[in-house]
Amino acid sequence: MSRIIALDYGGRRTGVAVTDPLQMIAYPLDTIDTSKIIDYLKGYFAKENVETIVLGAPLNMDGTDTDATQMVIEFEKKLKENFPNHPIVKIDERLTSRMAKQTLIDAGYKKKDRKNKKLVDTVAAALILQTYLASK
Repeated sequence: MSRIIALDYGGRRTGVAVTDPLQMIAYPLDTIDTSKIIDYLKGYFAKENVETIVLGAPLNMDGTDTDATQMVIEFEKKLKENFPNHPIVKIDERLTSRMAKQTLIDAGYKKKDRKNKKLVDTVAAALILQTYLASK
């Protein structure tokens, strides 16, 4: 079977999460410098069979676009250009960073570790992916 990959796209960093081959569990995978994410994905797709790309869609609490929405739309265009055979699904990412921080607290991470934005980004990507899996 193939995997599903999720991206929590940001101006500096992009959190990456992936499913197991049976597409049952979402795992935090990595945090990549956003300027290198396309090359990272090309390398990952060369090694792993990936079926779908899930992309976090930033929205305000009232459902309107955020300052980051246009940036994600532009990134989605790059994804479509570079990976035309991979469907892209956008998932509402409201509160995922806050939920990621709470997940780290619940898992017993120390305050110093919870301030690691790379760790928060990968957990947020896993939460976006889990939301997608639950919706299937």
